[in-house]
Amino acid sequence: MFKRVALFLATNLAVILVLSIVLRLLGVDSILDERNVGINYQSLLILSLVIGFGGSFISLAISKWMAKRSTGARVIEQPSNAAESWLLNTVERQARQAGIEMPEVAIYDSPDMNAFATGARRNSALVAVSTGLLNSMPKEYSPTRFPTLRTATWSH
Repeated sequence: MFKRVALFLATNLAVILVLSIVLRLLGVDSILDERNVGINYQSLLILSLVIGFGGSFISLAISKWMAKRSTGARVIEQPSNAAESWLLNTVERQARQAGIEMPEVAIYDSPDMNAFATGARRNSALVAVSTGLLNSMPKEYSPTRFPTLRTATWSH
């Protein structure tokens, strides 16, 4: 958890640092000073930091809802066929091995072979699998033969 928070903070601070350097290299501060535009760059960068962090937290908080809406994903409450049962059992087994709670599992209609995981916390996540990936996967379980979903699910 600490590593994720540290990376989040470092990324946002790096963006502010790059913004600050670019403004100075382009001479924006001297141009504005010549025109008597009184902008406090430290205040501007702090405001940018607050907006950036706020936007990141809001994005993370609504990521499951947004992913379901944008892909039209259908959460599997009760499996309706063998492929859905296999998917639920596989995700449940991997969640147990990773020591986290069972995420919501959804399927979305797409011929592309894709899977992703999202959510604000590891124990409150969504794993979504495209129909293209689900239909092309071998149904015998092996972590080495199932890297896409495993990586998408547990690396976040």
